[in-house]
Amino acid sequence: QVQLVESGGGLVQPGGSLRLSCAAPEIIFSEYVMGWYRQAPGKQRELLSTIQSSGRTYYVDSIKGRFTISIDNTKKMMYLQLDSLKPEDTAVYYCNANPLGYGNQLWGQGTQVTVSS
Repeated sequence: QVQLVESGGGLVQPGGSLRLSCAAPEIIFSEYVMGWYRQAPGKQRELLSTIQSSGRTYYVDSIKGRFTISIDNTKKMMYLQLDSLKPEDTAVYYCNANPLGYGNQLWGQGTQVTVSS
């Protein structure tokens, strides 16, 4: 079964940075739109950013200029650089692979990000 495994979450002070990683060893990036989502307590899971193998990216307005998505096809990894973190960024962050053709979306198990002083 294809797996996505996130890492890199943790506790950080407001204004700090983290880099989230998503290991996707069995994913062929050209066959998927890769993305990051998050879910805060009591809220629905929300899309943050997507990236395609062409390099095309999408960001929701709330994170533009603060978060950066990237992929490393050689290492089969996707990253989300989180800068200028705010308390409202506190959530569980999920890695997602959405197939361009037929098939089911894939999700990682999530990694907790807590922004607090």
